[in-house]
Amino acid sequence: MRLRNVPITAWIGMFGIAAAFICAIFAPLLAPYGETEVVGNVWQIADGEYFFGLDNLGRDILSRLIFGARTTLFVALAATIISFSLGIILSFTAAVSRGWIDMVFSRFNDLMMSIPTLIFALVVLAVLPQNLIVLILVMAILDSTRVYRLGRAVALDVAVMEFVEAAKLRGEGKTWIIFREILPNTLTPLLAEFGLRFAFSILFLSTLSFLGLGIQPPAADWGGMVKDNKDGIIFGISAALVPGSAIAALAVCVNLVVDWLLKRTSSLKGGRGDA
Repeated sequence: MRLRNVPITAWIGMFGIAAAFICAIFAPLLAPYGETEVVGNVWQIADGEYFFGLDNLGRDILSRLIFGARTTLFVALAATIISFSLGIILSFTAAVSRGWIDMVFSRFNDLMMSIPTLIFALVVLAVLPQNLIVLILVMAILDSTRVYRLGRAVALDVAVMEFVEAAKLRGEGKTWIIFREILPNTLTPLLAEFGLRFAFSILFLSTLSFLGLGIQPPAADWGGMVKDNKDGIIFGISAALVPGSAIAALAVCVNLVVDWLLKRTSSLKGGRGDA
């Protein structure tokens, strides 16, 4: 890949994603105030001391935005990695095995996808203990159904190619075929899907937090910040718009990078590592 061939939109996307992760990693060093520190009056407008103003409890919005990046990105990234690992392993196994294994996995996946994701998540999270581990696992399991559908589709396209058939004739096992033959030749579309799933996880987490079943206060996350400050919109206070804009901007940046990855690959190519 040559850097001069990377479009400006992809650079913008990568810069936005990098900025968000820098804020998440170095939050205690970058934030001017503590995550839960009350520093002034309720909904104080932005000035030279408070760049984005103060929230509904008098906490610095910029500081909570930086700390919220850590929470939001950690949960969304962890859920995406788990959902991708689960979805890809199951879908590739189904594509290689075929027969009753493929049928059972696919029908169960169809059953899970038939249930509205948000409603299912709200019901489960309302019953189970509200902590980060449960939240991440629920998001990952629900999202893995989408990953399974794509993974099975691309794996079936590659599984019928000559080099995969040759590996079977050599006596290679399913693990070898999945990780040495199919995975390298489906990597680019899967990376693009990973970006889309990551963006969806951010939006989904923000939705759950806005509804009160995501990240619990006083921990800062962008969806929860929108919920805490939504009443200020009635009085012309823009405190809820700042985290909302951060969510939208990060989702756009991820999609810009994903679009570039998708344009790099117009079709799957045979041969190990050719994708």
